[in-house]
Amino acid sequence: MGWLDYVNPLQGTESDFRYSHGNTLPLTAMPFGMAAWCPQTYEAGGTWFFHPRHRHLEGIRLTHQPSPWIGDYGHLTLLPQTGPLLLSPGSRSSSFKTEEMQVFPHYFDVFLQRYRTRLELTPTERCAAIRITFAERQQNRLIIAPLKGESHITFQPDKRRITGYTRGHTAGVPDNFAMYFVFQFDRDFHMEESGIFNGDYQPLETHEGTGERLGAYVGIAAPESGIVGVKCGTSFISGEQALLNLNREIGDDSFGEILNRAEASWEERLGRIVAESADEENLRTFYSCMYRICLFPRTWHEYNEQNEKIHYSPFNGSICQGPMYSDIGLWDVYRTSLPLYSILFPSLLGEIMQAWTLAYKESGWLPKWLSPGERSAMPGTLIDAAAADAVVKGIGGFDTEVLYEGLLKHADRPSVDEKLGRRGLELYLQQGYLPHDRFHESVSNTLDYVYGDFCIAQMAKTLGKMDDYERFMARAQNYKLLFDPTVGFMRGRNEDGTWQEAFDPLEWGNPFCEGGAWQGSWAVPHDFPGLAGLMGGEEAFVQRLDQLMTEEPVFKVGSYGLEIHEMSEMASADLGQFAISNQPSFHIPYIFARLGVLSKTQYWVRKTMTELFSSQMDGLPGDEDNGSMGAWFIWSAIGLYPLSPGIPEYVLGSPLFDKVTIQLENGQQWIIEAENNSPANVYSKSVHWNGSLWEHHSLSHDEIVKGGALNFCMFSGTDQS
Repeated sequence: MGWLDYVNPLQGTESDFRYSHGNTLPLTAMPFGMAAWCPQTYEAGGTWFFHPRHRHLEGIRLTHQPSPWIGDYGHLTLLPQTGPLLLSPGSRSSSFKTEEMQVFPHYFDVFLQRYRTRLELTPTERCAAIRITFAERQQNRLIIAPLKGESHITFQPDKRRITGYTRGHTAGVPDNFAMYFVFQFDRDFHMEESGIFNGDYQPLETHEGTGERLGAYVGIAAPESGIVGVKCGTSFISGEQALLNLNREIGDDSFGEILNRAEASWEERLGRIVAESADEENLRTFYSCMYRICLFPRTWHEYNEQNEKIHYSPFNGSICQGPMYSDIGLWDVYRTSLPLYSILFPSLLGEIMQAWTLAYKESGWLPKWLSPGERSAMPGTLIDAAAADAVVKGIGGFDTEVLYEGLLKHADRPSVDEKLGRRGLELYLQQGYLPHDRFHESVSNTLDYVYGDFCIAQMAKTLGKMDDYERFMARAQNYKLLFDPTVGFMRGRNEDGTWQEAFDPLEWGNPFCEGGAWQGSWAVPHDFPGLAGLMGGEEAFVQRLDQLMTEEPVFKVGSYGLEIHEMSEMASADLGQFAISNQPSFHIPYIFARLGVLSKTQYWVRKTMTELFSSQMDGLPGDEDNGSMGAWFIWSAIGLYPLSPGIPEYVLGSPLFDKVTIQLENGQQWIIEAENNSPANVYSKSVHWNGSLWEHHSLSHDEIVKGGALNFCMFSGTDQS
């Protein structure tokens, strides 16, 4: 049984605008591949274009959407059809049996009941092989439907080829953006049954054209077997590059050969961690989360004829040298995913950091949320943490001096464009915080800036820039300016130094992002002892965390004016004010371990894993967000957590499996064993590292990458003491 057998791409897909079980898509794609494919069941749903309970399929969609809150680009839908020509999504759709549709990371298969036609697909990094089996061999066609924006379509019947491009996007691209495509068929066209159609889904009786949302319908001369092969190549550089990608990645290889390569690639990535357990559902959840962490960021570079890495720059619209990665938000992934890559995929992480260094060169600013260019979503500039974490762990493959230059720029120089750099930087530098009466989400942004300053200090120290180190370490104490001891929480502070009026810790929004004071007051991962000091000491801090985890999960909508999905999910989880549905709460139960109370971390983390995570369609407690929530589960399941990225260590937790073996890139193995592990045994009686009793709350990155064994002796308990 391979690791792919445990993966369920439908995990977390049973979501909508008002309630997220993950807000995921069931993507068939190569690990970190540029092109991803997803069944489309309802185009009218906008960014929620798939739901696992739907029974009609409008096509298989080439998608680059990283999140429904960000939107898609370079997207189009494919659907084989027989009989009368019907083009709109609703009229062309076909029923299918949901229990028979196969969605795997490496393979998609569906039988369209209306058309008695089977559609199969297997991916490469930038292309896909498609196999269509028509039961009836007349009026056979393939519909190619870009979704928005200007499109161009050209038929080349002598070459059995369709070429074109779509400029469809949501935002974050230069004016010359396009996703180029080529479809290569293994059968002749019926040109009298082929043509293009417009945005109103009306045929135009031509075989070439440019306009808003043009699509194509391709009449196919199906053979006696009914099997038609189609190969799709894509590029963000040019049509010629799309064909080059197709020839390089697929060429004359068969569908089966491409499928085998995709399967092998996934097995290799998933097999970096070998988990052993008698609980099959835990294994399915674990490897479904492993699949999630291997989807983003997406590769955004291609290879020219000289086999050099090049990319279309979504920042300046030029073709540039070097690697590029996109479709990811740093605010989400710095907490869990990127630190996990530092252990599982350090070479990939180094190339990702080099790509974002190139993004700085091409745009003038380091990225915050890329899809494909800067979208500027969420607070802070958390590439500070991602960069520092990579540098202090000795990850190579990127220009640290140029990256550091970019970090200094957004930390010291205000931008005229508020989407770039740190918004409100001038006042932050003057006062040490963003004033509540001047800026939205002032507390959340300030705390992220402060933590970012700490991370820049760690990178400065590693690079030997001690003046910068001292300067940024001083700035890293500014979080204290927003702690109001009269209420015991972080609080919005006005420009004149007065506190935000009418404070209510249950109220969401105002100075906080996607939470309130209960969720947003603990974002000081670099100085929990200092935060404890503000609260009256570590014992008092532990008591506050106890209260947070057991407080009634109620909320007030505050400045949002309506109940957003994160509120609903926190209330439904029934874990107090611990909103595991959203990234700012991820670290909260691990603070106990940092304060020396490991048993409380173990209780709450194991409870969260077992009650709120599964491999099912409703198996995630909130937005999965580019692998960040999947990575939280992986870290928790192996028994460690990166509490403070930028500090190369991991606090202990409660391992879920009997044994986990991690294959390191350097050839070493890292083994975590949990003796007497069971659903009831969540606490550790003792912990040993390489045979010696380990009495610390954390383990360093250097110790881990050398290889070794971490052994937990587990037991049950009746309380969290």
